Amino acid sequence: MARIWLLAATLICVGTLAQAQSVCHQRAEFITELGKKYREAPVAYGLTSAGKVIEVLTSGTGSWTMIVTSTDGTSCAVAAGESWAKVPIIVSTAPNYIF
Repeated sequence: MARIWLLAATLICVGTLAQAQSVCHQRAEFITELGKKYREAPVAYGLTSAGKVIEVLTSGTGSWTMIVTSTDGTSCAVAAGESWAKVPIIVSTAPNYIF
């Protein structure tokens, strides 16, 4: 279920990338700066079919940032916002539908 949410968030953010310039830095620099400035830390990650790592960083106040890291260690912000909420994982044998 978490994978579905992350995929949905990624697909929504891809449209934003075409309209805005990406902010890119080395991953370590991104993590440090987001930690200092917004108190965000990584909470989820996944590997894309292109071999890149997508990560979500969040804070206790609800701010969030999504970054994509290439194999060379360069990370680019793909989206950021407020009001991040963790969805509880429900284990069920029946299919779960969002709508």
